[in-house]
Amino acid sequence: MKYKPLDIVYLRKFMPMKQINAKLISSAIEINQIPNINMPEIAFAGRSNVGKSTLLNKLVRIPNLARTSSTPGKTRLLNFYLIDSKFVLVDLPGFGYASVSKKDRTHWTKLNLYYLQNRENLKLIFSLIDSRHDPTEIDLSLIELFENSNKNYAIVLTKTDKITGNLLYQRLEQISELTKYCKKIIEIIPHSSKTDEGTRQIRGIIKKILSTE
Repeated sequence: MKYKPLDIVYLRKFMPMKQINAKLISSAIEINQIPNINMPEIAFAGRSNVGKSTLLNKLVRIPNLARTSSTPGKTRLLNFYLIDSKFVLVDLPGFGYASVSKKDRTHWTKLNLYYLQNRENLKLIFSLIDSRHDPTEIDLSLIELFENSNKNYAIVLTKTDKITGNLLYQRLEQISELTKYCKKIIEIIPHSSKTDEGTRQIRGIIKKILSTE
């Protein structure tokens, strides 16, 4: 299956630039702390240090809304951000390696999995994969989880400014081939926080998902 980008005409029609009102409204470190929010939610999932918080900040155009760091494991809670009083972006702790104890990593994984599998108002998951490397076992397990849980998701290939155009094309083809039989994937998007590649496209996908609500 060949990689096919989202129609740019759609982006121009639905993504005018405007001021975004975004704020942290809740955080959870335990399952019973996950808030009851009657709004559609968009989540960001992936391995530690793949760029979830950075992507969220880029989308809302507020550099320090979600805390970022070069140290894996900076996000240690499920963080819920209210956007324009219309929907919620959810920043999940990273899967896999982080500079914390094995007990904490196991706890984060259970918290993440509970949220991803059981949240009824979760409308879309952005699954982030580092474009510099082949998909890991964690990356592939998340795709399987979303498919088995019947959750819509899009794959975001992060840090594309750090690789050549030829390698990016190969990575897109690789992911496209890996997901060719998947039914819940809606898009594969290259993204760079440095060049802003893919940011408008991701906003467009969110807009499209919300417009069906």
